[in-house]
Amino acid sequence: MADYYDSKDLKKFGNITRVNPELGNKFFDYYNASMAEGALTAREKSLIALAVAHALKCPYCIDAYTSSCLEKGADEQQMSEAVHVAAAMAAGISLVHSVQMMNHIDKLSI
Repeated sequence: MADYYDSKDLKKFGNITRVNPELGNKFFDYYNASMAEGALTAREKSLIALAVAHALKCPYCIDAYTSSCLEKGADEQQMSEAVHVAAAMAAGISLVHSVQMMNHIDKLSI
């Protein structure tokens, strides 16, 4: 387990096309189009990606988008703020489900 998340494996990400190149290439085409400059800047997209990486707990993505954010001019304060937005959203998403719990309690209490 010591090498389960080996940072060197990130360089192998392109190998996902090995078994099913058609779907792998479609993913990379979609990914590259989504990450291209558009209504949002590449820096803003990297900050979003960094926040999502934290929310979904992907160490490869955290490393990749920490580097990407720095390369695109984001500073540590902006990156930390993006991660806090992700954490706040994750907490809110968990907590909003308490409404479901309260609804069920109310229904059982009748």
